Amino acid sequence: MKSKKWAVFGVVAIGVFMGTLDTSIVNISLPSIARSFHRPLNGGIEWVVIGYLVSSAAFLLSSGRLSDLVGRKLVWTAGLAIFTLSSLLCGAAPSLWFLVAARFLQGLGGALLFSTSPALLTSAFPPEQRGRALGLNAVTVALGTSAGPTLGGLITSSLSWRWIFLINLPIGIIGIALTLAVLEEAPRKDTVAFDPLGAILLGSGIASLVGALSFAQDLGLSSPWILAAAGYGLAALVLLPFVERRTKSPIIDFSLLYDRVFLSANLSLILSFLALFAVNFLMPFYFEQLRSFPTRMAGLLLTPLPICIALVAPISGSIADRTGSTRWLAATGLAIACLGLVLLGLLDESSSVLDIVSRLIVVGLGQAIFQSPNNSALLGSVPSSSRGLASGFMATGRVIGQSMSVAIAGALFGAFGASAAGQALEQGAADQGPLRASFLMGFRTAFFVCAAMAVLGIGASLVRGREAGRGR
Repeated sequence: MKSKKWAVFGVVAIGVFMGTLDTSIVNISLPSIARSFHRPLNGGIEWVVIGYLVSSAAFLLSSGRLSDLVGRKLVWTAGLAIFTLSSLLCGAAPSLWFLVAARFLQGLGGALLFSTSPALLTSAFPPEQRGRALGLNAVTVALGTSAGPTLGGLITSSLSWRWIFLINLPIGIIGIALTLAVLEEAPRKDTVAFDPLGAILLGSGIASLVGALSFAQDLGLSSPWILAAAGYGLAALVLLPFVERRTKSPIIDFSLLYDRVFLSANLSLILSFLALFAVNFLMPFYFEQLRSFPTRMAGLLLTPLPICIALVAPISGSIADRTGSTRWLAATGLAIACLGLVLLGLLDESSSVLDIVSRLIVVGLGQAIFQSPNNSALLGSVPSSSRGLASGFMATGRVIGQSMSVAIAGALFGAFGASAAGQALEQGAADQGPLRASFLMGFRTAFFVCAAMAVLGIGASLVRGREAGRGR
């Protein structure tokens, strides 16, 4: 039994590492992809990243619900197969739009994987080890995220951008073989119909919102396209509960949202990503535009974040398992991360590298302490038959939080003239004093607002009460 749970963890780790590596490895190769297809580094090229994001967001919750209905092994295997096949199509893409279409398919595969992986782990490990298992899963995510930019740069410069996708083929094939050998699942005795109309409303609504948030920085929040996409997304999600009440097998079990622990853990999750993902978004501008650091150095300076998560998340999860309570641990983690955000907002053009790294470590430490206990509370608050849907909620909250973080931080950064000032500094403008002041004003405002979002996340963690459903 003991070896079995670790075998399941190994299978999940392969799929999660492949998915997170792919999301972090692509950005650094976008200039090479643009040159290959003779396109500017904007417009269509952005869809290589945003297409995957929108597609995965659209299918995450429905995939989680589907895994509860038909079995997690089937959905996980399908996710590995689709992700591997789409990686081959991406690597062989003859045109930009073929690549974008393949990335949409890859987003579907990623949704099947990420909506199922936490449920597989929580089913394989006993409740008293759930936090530890999710902490180790966070290590896998951190390794994939941190390895992506470095590995992507090496592959693109040594071989071709196509190999950043083709590298998934042997990983995916090994993952499928191990899945078929390791994962076991009892056949389903009851058959429940899938709700296609609910899935369409849910998927299109979330995809529209994520798409609007993704393009808000480029097109502006007042753009008719942004307003139309956001309006449709909100309308679809408002209509969804009325449609779901009329079906016998709704795509979302809305009764889960009446559970205080489940609701507050989801809210904390979204607010944490809204607050903390801005670090990954804003710090490269600080490094390269204000400080004129080379790109490789900028990437290395961001590695304290995943390293902290890899080192601390399993410990935080184990502490949550031993104490049986997660709210104070999660709130403490977000409080530390909030302090880190404020400290980053106080950086200036003369801050030393050691000073920068120490502040990033504070953010990473807080994020690591928060993540495993909060995820453990979220998954432990639902019955085992709904853990696929709960995993979908968790993955969707992450995507929405990240998208909102980029949209809000980008809007604040641009509203105070920091974006234009950064470009002028990068081009070597003569009068740099006022430009640096404008840059720091937008930079600091964005970080202080994100710190305020973290404070709201602390409140959401504290109001959850006792995790009565932890052992279910």
